Amino acid sequence: MKSLHHSYNYAILFCLSILLCTSTMTFGQTKAKKIDALLNQYKSYGEFNGSALVATDGEVIIKKGYGMANMEWDIPNSPNTKHRLGSITKQFTAMLILQLAAEGKLDLQAPITTYLPNYPKKNGDKITTHHLLTHTSGIPNYTAFPKFFEEESRNPYTTEEFTKKFQDMELQFSPGENFNYSNSGYFLLGVLIEKLSGKTYEEMLNEKIFSPVGMKDSGFDHHSNILKNRATGYEKNGNAFVNSPYLDMSIPYAAGSLYATVEDLYLWDQALYTNKLLPQKYMEMYFKPYIPAFGSFHYAYGWMVGNEALGNTTDSIAVIAHGGGINGFNTQIYRSVSDQSLVVLLNNTGGAPLGQITRSILGIINDKSYDDPKAPLASKLLEIIATKGIDAGVTFFKKNKDNEDYNVNENDMNQAGYQLLMTDKIQEAIQVFKLNMESYPKSANVYDSYAEALMKSGDNEGAIQNYKKSVEMNPANINAIEILKKHGVDTSSLTKEFNVPDALLESYLGVYELMPTFKITITKEGKQLKAQATGQPMFNIFAKSKDTFYLKEVEAQLTFNKGENGEIESLTLFQNGQEMEGKKVE
Repeated sequence: MKSLHHSYNYAILFCLSILLCTSTMTFGQTKAKKIDALLNQYKSYGEFNGSALVATDGEVIIKKGYGMANMEWDIPNSPNTKHRLGSITKQFTAMLILQLAAEGKLDLQAPITTYLPNYPKKNGDKITTHHLLTHTSGIPNYTAFPKFFEEESRNPYTTEEFTKKFQDMELQFSPGENFNYSNSGYFLLGVLIEKLSGKTYEEMLNEKIFSPVGMKDSGFDHHSNILKNRATGYEKNGNAFVNSPYLDMSIPYAAGSLYATVEDLYLWDQALYTNKLLPQKYMEMYFKPYIPAFGSFHYAYGWMVGNEALGNTTDSIAVIAHGGGINGFNTQIYRSVSDQSLVVLLNNTGGAPLGQITRSILGIINDKSYDDPKAPLASKLLEIIATKGIDAGVTFFKKNKDNEDYNVNENDMNQAGYQLLMTDKIQEAIQVFKLNMESYPKSANVYDSYAEALMKSGDNEGAIQNYKKSVEMNPANINAIEILKKHGVDTSSLTKEFNVPDALLESYLGVYELMPTFKITITKEGKQLKAQATGQPMFNIFAKSKDTFYLKEVEAQLTFNKGENGEIESLTLFQNGQEMEGKKVE
């Protein structure tokens, strides 16, 4: 299945001060050269294409573009290239909300129906603006709705029309009880801003943030506008790039519709060390860590606050950060107040490993060791297939799949197979999918992709066999089920839910620690078992055997393991071809 989807005295000390300044400058230049080399290496592997800005002690040490802003016209990225920000938008939305609160126009703890009387009271009377800001409202996230991207994302909506998409839905939990990242909540914050100000969200951004800070190259991204220096969004497809799918920007709205340059985000960062935009009391509220979110991070208002590893060490640094992802773009901003350092990465090919890159940059800034990027084995495989043929490619892969100089992962191999399949190199695609299947035998997706290639080659019998294998491993694979039905295969036995005795379900309840910062909590509602990982929504899980359960929303499975005493002592998570075991700690 194809993957879609932040001075000195005079005279005698004069010479010493020159030496100190020169030393600092050289030190900064050395760090800049290391960071530049790092980013160029990621660029050469096709894993970073965008604009970057890095500052330390408040001073910019690198500001540069990498790769192409527009591949059709060979226009390079630069520091003034305008990139879509995705969810980095949320910190600006949160700032506008706090400005309204500071002006006495909004009580963060009042029900949102106080200000939005037409919002359904069943939910609105329980939800506060604070809940929306911290993703604790329980409102389902609209980007996670089934077929949202296929059926909704291209259509323009007014805010009133789009709010109706989620306003009457059942809450996922009582407001304030849990964290579930929700673009729906931040969409509503935009509606609140317009209602209370009497101005559009865009007008408020320009008047209250961009103009005061001097951010002349930032704004709400209207697709119809002629916008100079705007980057085009692309997505990786094997060794190639394709234009990203269209997204109407009325939908991300206050949750993700802004664009900016790395230079403007540096101005934004510097303004946040002052009270130019908010009184100190509200600045403290802005960055306060309210609720556990992802890993070691807590969610504040439009920001995540926590500790990030320095390079590949166990040392860490306190940061204020947020990432963003939107069709064809992924972005990241990391701020460290302790040394006024800043890392801004704006990538216009989607899916770049920005977290990994940022950790290495933080390692360089703080004189720690860091990991150099590794060449993607799937990319090299495609090169060899193109120049030497499939047999040489298979031999190369098998020889190097355990080589530490290469990065091997299931998704890259899957993309490589589809690049071959879409260019009618069917037999080559079959071999690549087969290599992926042999490398990740516990992933349902690899069997699905292999089956698709077999069917395209005319081997329906082999395709059916592998589609069945995929459904056996992941009964939520609707695509494979529909194909099997079209070929007259009875799928009832493949999708039949296993009946697990209630006493056994009870034994699975508890908290399982996969890593110190990542746990899975298993609960039960009636006969329905539920799983919730740290910083993620709660999902129903369905039995495929007495001890193995699967999710319908994502391709993942959980197996509960007994100890020698017969008691449940751990669970194993199977996802993306990998498996992780977590001990039961509660």
